[in-house]
Amino acid sequence: MKEIILLKDGELALKGLNRRTFEDILIKNIKQRLKASVGEFRFVRAQSTTVIEPMNEDVDFDKAVDIIQHVFGVVGISRAAQCEKDIDIIKETAAAYLGDELSFARTFKVEAKRSDKKFPYNSPQICNEVGGYLLSKFHHLKVDVHHPDVTVNVEVRDHHAFIHGNQLRGAGGMPTGTGGKAAVLISGGIDSPVAAWMMAKRGIQLTAVHFASPPFTSERAEMKVHELLKKVARYSGRIDLYTVHFTEIQEKIRDCAPEEMFTITMRRLMMRIASEIAKRQDCAALITGESVGQVASQTIWALGCTDDAATLPVFRPCIGMDKNEIIEISRKIDTFDISIEPYEDCCTVFTPKHPRTKPTLAMAKDAENAMWDDELFHKAIETAQHTVIYSAD
Repeated sequence: MKEIILLKDGELALKGLNRRTFEDILIKNIKQRLKASVGEFRFVRAQSTTVIEPMNEDVDFDKAVDIIQHVFGVVGISRAAQCEKDIDIIKETAAAYLGDELSFARTFKVEAKRSDKKFPYNSPQICNEVGGYLLSKFHHLKVDVHHPDVTVNVEVRDHHAFIHGNQLRGAGGMPTGTGGKAAVLISGGIDSPVAAWMMAKRGIQLTAVHFASPPFTSERAEMKVHELLKKVARYSGRIDLYTVHFTEIQEKIRDCAPEEMFTITMRRLMMRIASEIAKRQDCAALITGESVGQVASQTIWALGCTDDAATLPVFRPCIGMDKNEIIEISRKIDTFDISIEPYEDCCTVFTPKHPRTKPTLAMAKDAENAMWDDELFHKAIETAQHTVIYSAD
């Protein structure tokens, strides 16, 4: 019995004449991820399904399936048995391949698809034949066509038949790289990794910019950011991280800008620096994890002032979400426990006692002009440390 993986790529079917381009990028992304962790696979397209076949027999199928499930662009995935297009072989294969699942189930149903119209049994007949055979082998089973414990899927295609159980859900979204490139301002908190994941899900290839302020922030705080990005990279693939040493700029803000404008001024400088790094990496936008009203620097007035300093469009996928909604996603992508580790980031350095929540653009520009230093600005960009982040798996 030969085991393969069936891949469903739902949303890509809507891309019309561009569909093949999107599918090629998705397959390239999966190939790279599998080759790095599991081994070589062969990919064959068939209608709306891609058949993924291992090149060697001792492949770790469990790991391969887990990796593919987390690749953006994959809607559904099934671990399946491939057999000859003979009804008796199909029945025997279904009983053997899904025997463990059926032994522990109480109810089941059979669904069949026949793309090869020359096959002598139509879809309802395949269901009847396979279902009757399984009932004769597993006497405890009952048929439930509405809410079965196990759905036995039989797909009769041009060259082979495939048998598999319940389809597993994929990560969905669009393949990484189909939506262009953007730079995410990443901190060690809950929100920015979620924002990065949400935009990567729409096909955006990520570059990350992190601001560190040693000795006010520790090396462990930087490693926390690395761990967060590894969790996001499990879905998005490679992320290029640029760590900006921000201490001197923050000290200049502290010494020269009005205290109530510390945070707004800091955010404006972050936007300026991130914009320059992003453009050098061919990014077309910035991404932040800001949500309206969450903190003083995230009021609509404050956000307007920080946007003015950016020279690229700013995407904020969390903008209308409350904290519980953001936390729910962070738990789903396994970043929450890392985010709440007690290591400070530079946003908490020199926090004003009474930050201005309704700053005007004139106030923001005056505060920035009071501390502006060309040398420090360019130094921060030129000395940013580059690290390549890959998935933790």
